[in-house]
Amino acid sequence: MSQLFPRVAPTQRGYDPKQVEEFFAHARAVYENGVTPGGQDAADFGASDVRSAAFDLVRRGYHAASVDAALDRLEAAFVAAERTDFIADRGQHAWMDAVVDRATSLYDRLKRPDGQRFAPPERGRGYDPEQVDALLDRLVAYFDDGTPITAAEVRTASFASAPRSRAYAEGPVDAYLDRVVDVLLAVE
Repeated sequence: MSQLFPRVAPTQRGYDPKQVEEFFAHARAVYENGVTPGGQDAADFGASDVRSAAFDLVRRGYHAASVDAALDRLEAAFVAAERTDFIADRGQHAWMDAVVDRATSLYDRLKRPDGQRFAPPERGRGYDPEQVDALLDRLVAYFDDGTPITAAEVRTASFASAPRSRAYAEGPVDAYLDRVVDVLLAVE
C-alpha cells in the first residue's frame, strides 16, 4: 500500500503505519459501502469509533498531527452521513430535538461555579481549572448567545497541569469534552 501520510524522522516515533492504514481502509469501506473490507456488516462503526481511534507509536511512523487532522475530517464525514440518514428516516425536526437533548444534558455542568465544575483527581496532577473553565465559559456563550466555537477548537484544546489540590480530574473533563464535540459536530 502506498504511504498515506508523511513519516516522522528516523529518530522519532509516530503512529504505526500498518495500524493507521488498516483503520483507514476499514473506515473507508464502511463509509462508502456500509461493510468492512472483509464483507461484514458494519452498522455499529461510526463517528465515535473514529474519535476513539488510537495507534501504537513506532520509529519512523506516520506524523501524528497529519493523521489526527485526517481523523477529524473523517469523523465529521461520519457525523454528516449519520445526520443525513437520521433526517431521511425521521426528519429534520427529530434530528434537532435529539441534538437539543444532548446539548441540554451538557448544560447543567456549565451552570456550576468556576472551580467547581469537575472533581479533583484522586491523586497526582490534573488539568488547570482556570483554563478548563475558560473553555466552558466559551461554551456557555455559544449556547446562550450563539457566540461561535467549533468542534475543532474544543477537540484541540489543551490545558496546563496542576497539582491535585487545585486541579480537575482529566478523565471526566475529557469525556465531557468528547460529548461537546459530538453536539458541535451535529450542528456544524
